[in-house]
Amino acid sequence: MRQSCNTGCPWHGSGFAVRGGGFTDRGQGVSDRDSFIDEVTEEVRRDRLFALMRRYGWIAILAVLLLVGGAAWNEWRKAQDRAEAQALGDSILAALEADSRTARAEALAAVEAPNPGAGAVVDLLAAAERQAEDPAAAAQRLLALADNNAVEPVYRQVATLKALALPESGLTDQERRSRLDGLALADGIVGLLAEERIALLQAQAGETGAALERLRQVAADAGASTGLRRRAAQAIVALGGEPPKIAERQ
Repeated sequence: MRQSCNTGCPWHGSGFAVRGGGFTDRGQGVSDRDSFIDEVTEEVRRDRLFALMRRYGWIAILAVLLLVGGAAWNEWRKAQDRAEAQALGDSILAALEADSRTARAEALAAVEAPNPGAGAVVDLLAAAERQAEDPAAAAQRLLALADNNAVEPVYRQVATLKALALPESGLTDQERRSRLDGLALADGIVGLLAEERIALLQAQAGETGAALERLRQVAADAGASTGLRRRAAQAIVALGGEPPKIAERQ
């Protein structure tokens, strides 16, 4: 005869049940089974992780090596650049310590520049030392720099303006005008300086009206510096024109 029990039995709700006159512990069996499943699941996850590490771990190692190697290479390049810049600066200073302009120009010509930009600086300095005694040679060196496509445009533009400004460069007015027309297309102060030089060439050629109009445009341009505006105004007055009002730049 099976014994029945309602909520009044002392073992009701305790995880025990009566079966065939005996007691069974249901809670303990479930707990052991869940613990076993968790252990198996964790072991499977660990095995999968180790398998992934064995298969793809070299990628992580390679990435670390690349990062470390890249940082080391970057630092080495910075150190090399600093050393080259210091050596170039020492060579330039040593060349500028010579007694005469000719000696300084020759010493600068012997300086070995590590890159086109540094070479452009050396060429500009050498031309500046030579322009007083041999303006034609200085102009040729400047124009060679201006025609060097490996050099940044700013150095080439400065070299062109300096060469064309030399009074005894050996260049014809037509050669000057041809190069200035190209520079006048540039934006900013370079184009305005070229316009100023073109106006002076026009004035020398007797084209006074065209020169005055160009100078007025230069003086009125918002991008012109105060010094450039003053020079343009002085040229306008010298050519017989009315001086423009010059507003000081803030």
